[in-house]
Amino acid sequence: MSHRLGTQLSFAIYGVAGRVARMHKPFLDPLGLTFPQYLVMLELYAGTPRYVGDLGTSLGMDTGTITPLLKRLEVSGMITRMRDPKDERCVLINLTPAAEAIKDEVWSIAGRIKSACKIDEAGMIALRDTLNDFARPAVE
Repeated sequence: MSHRLGTQLSFAIYGVAGRVARMHKPFLDPLGLTFPQYLVMLELYAGTPRYVGDLGTSLGMDTGTITPLLKRLEVSGMITRMRDPKDERCVLINLTPAAEAIKDEVWSIAGRIKSACKIDEAGMIALRDTLNDFARPAVE
C-alpha cells in the first residue's frame, strides 16, 4: 500500500466528514444551528426529556463536548436545561416551543443532503452501514 496521503482511509474519511458538514451549512445557517447542534437536535426530536449523559452517549460526545453545545442551544431558545428533582446530579434537557416550530424543517435537511450527494438509495444505505460498522469498537 502506498504511503501517499491520498491513498489513506483516514484522509478520505476526514475529507468526507468536512464536506458533509459544509453541505449542511446553507440549510442550517437560516435556522441558527451549527452542524453539531443539528445532530443534537435530531437526537432530541427522538424524544425528551433526555439526560445530558444519555444524550452524549447516543451522539458519541463526551460531556466536555456536549455541554457547550447545549449551553448555546439554551441561549438561542431551543432547549431548557434543568436539574432532575429526583437526582440533583443529573441534568434533563427539554425542547422548547421554538425548537418544535422548526422540527419539520430540520428533518427535511437529510433529504436535501441525500439529493445533493447523487447516490441512489441502495448506495446510501450501503455507505451508511459500512461507516456504522467501521465506527463500532472492535470486540476484544
